[in-house]
Amino acid sequence: MKIGIPKEIKTLEGRVGLVPEACGELIRQGHELFVESGAGLLSGFPDEKYLAAGVSVVPGAASLYGEAELVVKVKEPQQAEWGYLREDHLLFCFLHLAAEPILTNMLLDTGLTAVAFETVQEQDGLPILAPMSDIAGRIAIQIGGHLLHRPQGGKGVLLGGLPAAERGRVVILGAGQAGGSAAAYAAACGAEVVVFDKRRDRLAAMRALGANVTALYAYAGQIDREVRRADLLVGAVLVPGAKAPKLVSADQVAGMEPGSVIVDIAVDQGGCVETIHPTSYAAPTYRVSDVVHFGVTNMPGAVPKSASQALSASLIPYLQALTQKDWRKNPTLLKAVNVEQGKVLHPALKP
Repeated sequence: MKIGIPKEIKTLEGRVGLVPEACGELIRQGHELFVESGAGLLSGFPDEKYLAAGVSVVPGAASLYGEAELVVKVKEPQQAEWGYLREDHLLFCFLHLAAEPILTNMLLDTGLTAVAFETVQEQDGLPILAPMSDIAGRIAIQIGGHLLHRPQGGKGVLLGGLPAAERGRVVILGAGQAGGSAAAYAAACGAEVVVFDKRRDRLAAMRALGANVTALYAYAGQIDREVRRADLLVGAVLVPGAKAPKLVSADQVAGMEPGSVIVDIAVDQGGCVETIHPTSYAAPTYRVSDVVHFGVTNMPGAVPKSASQALSASLIPYLQALTQKDWRKNPTLLKAVNVEQGKVLHPALKP
């Protein structure tokens, strides 16, 4: 099969769909690999490394999409890429279509088959999304802690505190991969951490992180109380393939102290905070009710080398299956199809 890896054009997105070593694996299995020139540069993988792995480097997006049968990229197709997509393409990338009706309609009109990374689901979780969620959780605490600094417009709180000063208070909605990663990072920083979830096993895992972590059932009243007390609020709620539920209202945000910070990892799926909207790393923050909001939709793109290596490793087994003519016999991949031949197939996207 001819597999194409385009250069990502989303604002300040440095990741690449496959690193050279992963391409080499697929080439050894008899596939042809094509990469758009410069696609891996921001991840630390120049064209020369792809050439050394046996990959054909093509000069631009038109050539790349023209050669490819299977397109492997990181982020959803941007508007400038829509014209390159064909009915016979098999698209494999992050899509987050529940929050992107215009993109959904374009894919339906094109008639291609699109399999979303975030809807590849096994019994033990979301294997492709998981490493990116892990990164996003850590970044949420790193960036949130920085935004709390007074020069960034924050309230001037050090998350870990120090002798004679209070610890910062981090409230996390959701104890899945992203929320759990954020909680572990915040706890290691020494912050006071409150994590909400509905599953007892996740709450037990969060409590086990340390004496500075409180794990609570997601009752609306308790969320209301803790959101208003938070220095840093992290949204990490995920319903695979569907829009995130709104757990925090604009009124609750207005009840937070001025200079507090919200980082909503769920913004890709619409966000779980009413006042959040998508931003980019070019202009990552805005203020509502004097609370700093961070809504970047490609958070792991800030660490493209680490993220690309982790993403490629998670993709390989599914790519090996997708390149087979009978890939639809694979129940995991079949359930991950979002759209095909002009129809919405994933149940979370249906009205």
